[in-house]
Amino acid sequence: MQSFIRRFGLIGLVIAGCLSVVGWFQPVAALGFSGPSSPTVVLSATYRNPIDAKLETEFGQKIDLNNTNVLAFSQFKGLYPTIAGKVVQNAPYGSVEDVLSIDGLTDQQKKTLQANLSNFTISDPDPALVGGQDRYNPGVYKTFR
Repeated sequence: MQSFIRRFGLIGLVIAGCLSVVGWFQPVAALGFSGPSSPTVVLSATYRNPIDAKLETEFGQKIDLNNTNVLAFSQFKGLYPTIAGKVVQNAPYGSVEDVLSIDGLTDQQKKTLQANLSNFTISDPDPALVGGQDRYNPGVYKTFR
């Protein structure tokens, strides 16, 4: 008898659940909605991230002295970390050649910078790129071999 009551109660709950789900769809069906009858054209403005736009300019191919971090200098021999730190610390610059007039550079460091001037560019400092301490420690860790 007890198992019969349990089974009957379980079947009753399943039927009540099914009927309640069907009941949710009745108001929508009464309104006559069966889905869109014709495709809806949605116009959307595309957002362009200013940093992505900047990467498509010369900034993406050369080191921007006003907006880069010290790790970017590691691709060129002799610039990372000493010269890179001095360059980043003394930014912003008005022209690429201004980097040669940093106080405390040795003659050898100036020669190294002179040899790499074609790898540098200048643009206005962007707060998204120079904010915080990311210029000194961008949080990208890799092993050097």
